Amino acid sequence: MIHTLAFAGLVIFLGHFLRIWIPVLAKYSIPSPVIGGLLVAFTIAFFKTGDELPIQFDNSLQTPLMIAFFASVGFSASLSLLKVGGKQVLLFFGISSLMLVIQNIIGVGLGTVLNVHPLFGLMCSSVTLAGGPATALAFAPEFEKAGMQGASVVGIAAAMLGIIFGGVIGSPIATLLIRRDALDKKIGLSNSDKNNLPVSVIEGNKSLSKSIEEESGFSLLKCIVAILLVMWVGSWLSNAIATSGATLPAYIGTMIIASIVRNLDDRFQWFRLSNKVIDDLGNAALSIFLTVALMTLKVWEIKTLALPMILIILIQTIAVGLVSYTVIYRMMGLDYDAATMSAGFSGFMLGTSANAMANMKSITDRYGAASRAFLVVPIVAAFLIDFTNAVFITFCLNLLK
Repeated sequence: MIHTLAFAGLVIFLGHFLRIWIPVLAKYSIPSPVIGGLLVAFTIAFFKTGDELPIQFDNSLQTPLMIAFFASVGFSASLSLLKVGGKQVLLFFGISSLMLVIQNIIGVGLGTVLNVHPLFGLMCSSVTLAGGPATALAFAPEFEKAGMQGASVVGIAAAMLGIIFGGVIGSPIATLLIRRDALDKKIGLSNSDKNNLPVSVIEGNKSLSKSIEEESGFSLLKCIVAILLVMWVGSWLSNAIATSGATLPAYIGTMIIASIVRNLDDRFQWFRLSNKVIDDLGNAALSIFLTVALMTLKVWEIKTLALPMILIILIQTIAVGLVSYTVIYRMMGLDYDAATMSAGFSGFMLGTSANAMANMKSITDRYGAASRAFLVVPIVAAFLIDFTNAVFITFCLNLLK
């Protein structure tokens, strides 16, 4: 186990350096753990002889690391944060949630037309697109139990396609809107309040809290214990839900408990947990989890399903692009911020929140700040969408299994 974790750490930094050496990887926001992990997986596949693999890994900590990451997502679910965003956050969240349903209908429908397993179509929907690699790997064991072989490999491949397409279409959509309606001449009117927003909002940070607690060793220890405690109590909740017969990923109970603790802490200031430290711990857990999971992928299982997957993801990309260009722009205000949000929407509905932030940053670097967009999109993309996505995926999975 220690050997595997140490090797995974080296692989993460290998991916980091490859992002530097190959700029296109950074351009499309491909995560370092994904780059390194897939490189190892393909190398193992190349040297595989028969059923024997050249190297074996111990992935016993893969699930705990995954749950720890989703615990950090749960800790981000602050009701006070929603109040900062107001009606625009709720509206953007509502449209995004509806898009989850549309993605799953498209995926399952096209899977039926292409004569592949319905769960394959579902895996090429909100599981991997709005969910990204982490959600794909979290749900993969449940998909495999329900009868879909190679769910992990399909999930990662679909997630990678989504990340690439989300990075490709986001900025061009916003640019078309800006040029069509001459929004670059009206930017000052929609950004007059940018100086009143916290720096963390402008930079797209998940947390808007201005914690003054010193991030010392004690603060780090407190956050680690908090994450472990919600994982402990959350496992009881997940087991209780599972006894009802529902199929759900292991992280659901933990995410719910973490969100409850976060809002109690906001209200009563019992624990005074540092949001930044929890985010950093969650991101570290995610990096190692993704790397370990990807290193063990059986990539040779994907070759017969590549064409149906590409077709489904292409249709999903067109659907997200149309919603970004029309619905998001119109419903969010028909202004520069709304156009910037359309770029962010394309990013996280096809990839990850990092895609969303990269798309929006490419627009603001060219045309100027879009403070409202950088307030609304991160709140929805960073954690709100994960809650509703888990519910929709669980419902569909139980319906199709």
